[in-house]
Amino acid sequence: MEAALFLIICFILSFILLAAAVRSQRRSTALPPGPPGWPIIGNIFQIGKAPHRSLADLSRIYGSVMSLRFGSLTTVIISSPEAAREVLKTHDQVLSGRIILDPIRSIDHQDVSMAWLPSTSPRWRLWRKISATHMFSLQCLDATKSVRMKKVNELVTFMREICERGESVDIARASFVTSLNIISNTFFSTDLGSYDPRTSMELQESVVRIMETIGKPNLANYFPLIGFLDMQGIRKEMKVCSDILFTVFQGFIDARKNEKSSQNEIDLLDSLMNLVKENGSELNVNDIKHFLYDMFLGGTDTNSTVVEWAMAELLRNPKTMAKAQAEMDDVVGPNGVVQESDISDLPYLQAVVKETLRLHPPGPLLAPHKAETNVEVLGFLVPKNAQVLVNVWYIGRDSSIWENAERFEPERFLSGREIDVKGRDFELIPFGAGRRICPGMSVAMKTVPLILASLLHSFHWKLQNGVLPEGLDMDESFGLTLHKTNPLYAVPVKKRANG
Repeated sequence: MEAALFLIICFILSFILLAAAVRSQRRSTALPPGPPGWPIIGNIFQIGKAPHRSLADLSRIYGSVMSLRFGSLTTVIISSPEAAREVLKTHDQVLSGRIILDPIRSIDHQDVSMAWLPSTSPRWRLWRKISATHMFSLQCLDATKSVRMKKVNELVTFMREICERGESVDIARASFVTSLNIISNTFFSTDLGSYDPRTSMELQESVVRIMETIGKPNLANYFPLIGFLDMQGIRKEMKVCSDILFTVFQGFIDARKNEKSSQNEIDLLDSLMNLVKENGSELNVNDIKHFLYDMFLGGTDTNSTVVEWAMAELLRNPKTMAKAQAEMDDVVGPNGVVQESDISDLPYLQAVVKETLRLHPPGPLLAPHKAETNVEVLGFLVPKNAQVLVNVWYIGRDSSIWENAERFEPERFLSGREIDVKGRDFELIPFGAGRRICPGMSVAMKTVPLILASLLHSFHWKLQNGVLPEGLDMDESFGLTLHKTNPLYAVPVKKRANG
């Protein structure tokens, strides 16, 4: 029945699309090349369950600036550093709009979210200012260093217990709990996660499902007029998962409102609520909940996913793991404890993180950009209101850019020109670039190396059940974040006293 309804609606929409096509016939001749599509639906069926891979395959044929049509939505795919520089730097202002995906619209997130508000919006600028002032400045990062160290040390303690029992551990789950507790202590001064496997991981499951739901191919994104029908159940899924997070946040806000006396040390929730109380404040409690929503999505799942991919690659490459561990023994000492200040003295570990981000960027297509006006990119027209997707996954694996592109070789970052992930080197932009660069990049680049270094320095590691390194499953599940389909279980092994 759903299929029949979909076809009926498609026929109705076809007249609208045909009229639009006639009006834009001249303009469309200047569009980037792309594969022919079906009437009405365009190229929807050419995407599949792994859009980053299918779009990469098409880009090899049609070029680094390619156009497709997903229903009524013209989409331009960017697949080279040169084209990415044009989009994210040269024409950053024109191309920094947001295509509002239907799941985002279903929870009214687009009106208050820093991630989805127009970059020209005063509210967007306000949130960027608040983030820079209260979260991501050097002073703030230094002030929260003790929180990160404490929570990572708790992770190591948990791993020691696993090691004593000779059991395996779900790397992503353990890393998620650590990341969750870092951010929940930063905002709420309390833990929200537990390493106890008997404890419900409803928050983690909700966050992962939200990321998958946002990134899932969705008919409502391509045919907005039928969004209210929720034919794929995506709106319902998004609301259910999001309400779990919003309920948690509201609970903390209500408790903080009812507190008789203030804490000796204020946390970020206190700071945000003080901003709400200020005379003439543009913020309200709903704004805070949606801000927390962005921070928890961006600061938990993405970090744990990168740690899991890094550990998977190292377990597949034992010599690389041994090299990283040897570096830490030299710098930290065989029996020392990794400190956050040690990370800058561990260039090979930093190269391991960069190589992981090259092969497994958390957001393979970044968040969708929108053209606010017509603009030219490398000689091709990107029309007003077009969706622009930057395939950073493909850029990171392009053999014309990277030697041995499919191999995990951290050494590539230790010789020749230094390449970083801060949005200046467009061969490696896992956090994006320009005004839409991930605001939490600085925290991520402290948290991920610290967790990874602590795991590697404290233990040797092996795969469970005699799985050989070359047999490790590396399948991916696509979403707004690129997850490992089957969780990585690994066994921590006690190091000898001499390291």
